[in-house]
Amino acid sequence: MNRMTLAFLALTMALPGCAAVSALSGGPKLDVFELRPLSDAPKTCGRGRLAELVIEEPKTRGTLNTERIMIRPSALQTQYLPDAQWGDTVPITLQNLLVRGFGSYDAFTHVGRAPLGSAGDYALISEINDFNAEVSGSGAVVKLSVSAQLVNEMDARVVSRGNFSATSAAASTRTADLVPAFDAAGQELLAQMTNWGLRGVGVNPSACR
Repeated sequence: MNRMTLAFLALTMALPGCAAVSALSGGPKLDVFELRPLSDAPKTCGRGRLAELVIEEPKTRGTLNTERIMIRPSALQTQYLPDAQWGDTVPITLQNLLVRGFGSYDAFTHVGRAPLGSAGDYALISEINDFNAEVSGSGAVVKLSVSAQLVNEMDARVVSRGNFSATSAAASTRTADLVPAFDAAGQELLAQMTNWGLRGVGVNPSACR
C-alpha cells in the first residue's frame, strides 16, 4: 500500500467517540457537529440602521451539497468521514453562520434568509469552492474558500465582489482534530466575509463595538 492509502485507512479506522448528537435512526449512527458563529453579542457601529440584508443560500457543486464532512486523500479523490457529519448541508451551515454574524450588528434593519417584504436592500450571493480537509502526511489541512457578491436589490447592481479563503492545520485525520480545525478556519472565513460586507454598505468594521 502507498502512504496515501495507509493514511486514509487510518482515518476510517481511528475516529474517536466524541459524540454530540446521534444521527436520525434508520442509517449509520454519525456524530453530528456544528461550527460556531463569530459571536451573537450585539455590536453598535454608530451609524444607525442602514439597510436590510438578505443572505441567500450559497451555491456549490454536488459533492459539497451534503451534510457529510469531506476529506480528500488526494487532489482527485473525494471521501467523507464515515462516522461524523454536519448538522445541516454545507451551504445551509454557511448561510446560518452568516445570518447570525451579520445579524449581531446594528447597521442592519434586518438580516435574514429572505426579505421582510418583496425585496431587501442588499443581497449577499455566494458560492462555496472549498469546504474540506486535505490529507497531508499524517495530518490534514482544512481549506475553506468562498466567492461572494454584494448586490443592490433596487437596481441589481453589484456593489462589491470578494474572494475569501482560510486554512487550518489538523494534527491528525481523527475527528477530534479535524472538527476544531474546521471551526478555526470557519472563524477566520466569517471574520473576512463580515468585515467585507460591512464595508460594502459603508460601515467601518473597526468602529463597531
